[in-house]
Amino acid sequence: MKNTLIAGVVGVVLLGGAYLLAAPYIGMLSDGAELQRLLSDDGQQNILRTGSNEPLPLDDSVAAPDTGAIIKSHTQIRPSANPERNAYFGDLHVHTAYSMDAYAFGTTTTPDDAYRFATGEAIPHPLGFEMKLSRPLDFYGVTDHAMFLGLVRAAGDTSTEFSEHPVAKPIHNLNAPDNKGWETRLKRSLLFANFVPNVRNGLADGSIDQEAVTSVAKSTWQDIIRSAEKFNNPGQFTTFVGFEYTSSSDDFGNLHRNVIFAGADKLPVEPFSRFHSQNPEGLWDWMDGLRERGVESLAIPHNPNGSNGQMFKLVDWAGDPMDDAYAEQRMRNEPLVEITQVKGTSDTHPALSPNDEWADHEIVSYRVATVLDSEVNGSYVRQAYLRGMAMEEEGTTNPYKFGLIGSSDTHVSASSVNEENYWSKVGLFDGNAEGRGSVPVTGFQGTFLKTAAAGLITQVEGRDYLRGTGFEAWSASGLTGVWAEENTRESIYAAFRRKETFATSGPRMKVRFFAGYGLSPEMLNAADLVTQAYAGGVSMGGDLASETEGQPGFLVWAVKDPEGSPLQRAQIIKGYVKNGEPSEQVYDVACSDGLEPDPATHRCPDNGAQVNLADCSISADRGADQLMTVWRDPDFDPDQDAFYYVRVLENPKCRWSTWDAVKTGVEPRADLKTTLQDRAWSSPIWYKAVAAAEDVTPKDPGAEEALQEEPLR
Repeated sequence: MKNTLIAGVVGVVLLGGAYLLAAPYIGMLSDGAELQRLLSDDGQQNILRTGSNEPLPLDDSVAAPDTGAIIKSHTQIRPSANPERNAYFGDLHVHTAYSMDAYAFGTTTTPDDAYRFATGEAIPHPLGFEMKLSRPLDFYGVTDHAMFLGLVRAAGDTSTEFSEHPVAKPIHNLNAPDNKGWETRLKRSLLFANFVPNVRNGLADGSIDQEAVTSVAKSTWQDIIRSAEKFNNPGQFTTFVGFEYTSSSDDFGNLHRNVIFAGADKLPVEPFSRFHSQNPEGLWDWMDGLRERGVESLAIPHNPNGSNGQMFKLVDWAGDPMDDAYAEQRMRNEPLVEITQVKGTSDTHPALSPNDEWADHEIVSYRVATVLDSEVNGSYVRQAYLRGMAMEEEGTTNPYKFGLIGSSDTHVSASSVNEENYWSKVGLFDGNAEGRGSVPVTGFQGTFLKTAAAGLITQVEGRDYLRGTGFEAWSASGLTGVWAEENTRESIYAAFRRKETFATSGPRMKVRFFAGYGLSPEMLNAADLVTQAYAGGVSMGGDLASETEGQPGFLVWAVKDPEGSPLQRAQIIKGYVKNGEPSEQVYDVACSDGLEPDPATHRCPDNGAQVNLADCSISADRGADQLMTVWRDPDFDPDQDAFYYVRVLENPKCRWSTWDAVKTGVEPRADLKTTLQDRAWSSPIWYKAVAAAEDVTPKDPGAEEALQEEPLR
């Protein structure tokens, strides 16, 4: 077989949705096909073609988890429930050493460590430094990859039975303390790229016993459940049992989902993976089957921006037009979508929203885990809302009527959502500024790369940076916000189901959004404003039926993060279909600093907020602590269906890459944005016109079912 020289090329392998620097600068790969596999494919999906593609057997039984004796030390008094609901913040997309890719990245922390981090403790990064939040989160969900759950960790641990298999031996002691230098990245990439297809082929030819793999997954799953139960503290801190279903289309379009369970008293004995079905409809069938047996869950798609148009397309998996049954099943199982995370934001794209000046926020335009462009159409939330509305006009149930959340997709157990204190996602590969391409490579590593693998270096204004990793495009994002009566699984999960959720790109901004015919500016100073808003309108995630007379008011109330930047503006984004054509409009509805939106352009004047790039300080005298208004749509048509959602923008601040440069004492990288505006998005409110008012889409069919069941604890 002819060898192919790869010097100067960056290979990327997706391990659970993250890039690895495959470091082919060392020299030779076996042939061009191997190069193509490493360079442009989703490693976890491609292995299904390089190895056996037969579905693996699934134990679909349900049982009370065998978590053993769980010792809890919770002593706080549980606060009373608040009927006006509180804002709670959390992360529902967290990977630990139990995910096969995270372990390859050098992560050794466990679900216990993840929950300790979320409650305010420091935990170690693979590079050795401490990761710690400035304040605890309210809820957290560990969502390790279901695919070969725990198996790479078991292969690396020489005390396990599975480590005795020949396929495991190259992984032995992979994360020993003396084996975590940057020079181990090539070994980690190539070992992992071979491990998964070798296991698949071993299962197919019988050289690896299926039970050996399944037993690792089941025991790991039980430990994930045990950890969630241990740290769940009703009224103070909430944990959710979950996992990630990691699939893609044949053209490498991302179709990943996180599955979140309402409770933990009765759960499947193993999670559902890509190895059980590549088709997400198979996942929904499994979830429906669990629901019939009293196990409630929901799935949350993420990174539609990297789906190559597959996430929000107009046909089902088989290529047939979507029908009511498809739409109802999808909405029953997927009431939420993750709009922002480390691998980019999926609100909209400048090509789809050319009149939205803020559409280019943290865009990552590649298919997940490749260097291939991702098709814009079908990959962004706002267009999905418009597509769903168009389908509804044509008589089909809307399959894209989802609420919004944000999460981090961390692979080091710890959310990294602060621009100033950013450790990115993939451990040894991007845990420092040089590795993520924000500052020039120097020292021995820089000298070695420039000498032995010049193709791994890109020059920007005469400075040498690592190239092709994609890390420089990633984001310090995001978090989920919910409005719930109390900090418990039951209350927060009910908020998920009714879509009273909002997403932020990291800061803990609070956003309220209501619509109703009795809402007026006179309410804004009322002590019982929120009570009146719930009584006289619908909140985010809801449907507003038309009335024969009058025009609805939209109440927007945003409060800055106490540790964040001041607010600059609040906007309402409207979408509708007119004469068969989708349309959108962005309205600034509340401005900071006493400014008012221009009635012609619907834009706030510039408030003059500045960023000093020398030290990342920001204007102290610009911006608002809160923005509040009751707005009426100047283009309202009572006969036209529409959706409305809120976007709140902070004043500009330094992007994490600029902070890296400032801390290192170098100029910011010239081809990266130096600043950004962190933001929050509410779930929409859907207005149903007079002609359609009697046909308002029913509430999420899973929500009522979930609330009628006995509470799951």
